[in-house]
Amino acid sequence: MTNDGRPIPVIIDCDTGVDDALALLFAVRHPGLDLRAVTCVAGNTDVDGVVRNTLTVLEVAGAPEIPVARGAARPLIEPSRSARHVHGDDGMGDIGLPAPARVPSGLGAVDLLRREILASPRPVTLIPTAPLTNIALLLRTHPEVTDHIERIVFMGGAVACGNATAVAEFNVWHDPEAAAILLTAGVPITMYGLDVFQRVVVPGADVRALRESAEPGARLAGDLLAHRPAAPDVDGDPEAGGIGDAGAVCAVVDPAGIATRLLPVEVSLAPGPTRGQTLVDRRPRPGESEIHDGLREQSLVDVALDVDVDRFVKLYLETVAGVRPACGRGPGE
Repeated sequence: MTNDGRPIPVIIDCDTGVDDALALLFAVRHPGLDLRAVTCVAGNTDVDGVVRNTLTVLEVAGAPEIPVARGAARPLIEPSRSARHVHGDDGMGDIGLPAPARVPSGLGAVDLLRREILASPRPVTLIPTAPLTNIALLLRTHPEVTDHIERIVFMGGAVACGNATAVAEFNVWHDPEAAAILLTAGVPITMYGLDVFQRVVVPGADVRALRESAEPGARLAGDLLAHRPAAPDVDGDPEAGGIGDAGAVCAVVDPAGIATRLLPVEVSLAPGPTRGQTLVDRRPRPGESEIHDGLREQSLVDVALDVDVDRFVKLYLETVAGVRPACGRGPGE
């Protein structure tokens, strides 16, 4: 909720995707969020598959008629490279979901983003959980929208290890130029990266409870979590499943659940093994490079460095299905 008790207006830009679906299920069910639109971009699967998956999830969740728009089919420069080996051929774990009856908006993603941001009576929070192509196109085509954006909380990047490469996280690696544009948006930005993304894991007992639910949305969350096991197994619990992108939406609802530092961040754009790396400068003072060559302009970003795991698991379960966690862990564990 905002300080005046009203829901936070948000737009999710996604590449649905197992954990994007988990994020959508949370967003449509949390009373503190006003989900105004969902825009789709190629990433985990092709953009048409993303649109289909997004409409299906909203339908199963019983969401109101939220506008959904098709966006970029490929990154700004490079060809699209999917993550079907993680998310299944259909992007949704191949769990056999039906085709949706809902249809997408007649507007493209950039036009829908502009319309909804400018039409909102209060500044909007953008939550990209995907490659940042749509957001970059919006910022370059319609820079006036930044006056109406409260904050951008994006799932992407990493301080330590990557997953697409040794140092690059998938969403940023998929379109590094778009990520670099995002960092110059001129609005407050929070980076919910792999350092916290991989740690919020629902215990197997809770996953089983969700899968046995008679309520379709809760059951879908359980099936998706079952497809997304923790890596490595958490406390020897092979049925545990990570909420992934949904953690970024939890951070909008409950920002105190993550510990952040305002740090300089830039994206490596050069060809080679570091392309797509988010370079997060955690040094307490400038080094020899800056002393000899001068300071570089770098965007300051609120970087999530720690997360209260138990708090976010509880928030997720209680929001999606009213489920009290079967077991708990201490904060930050």
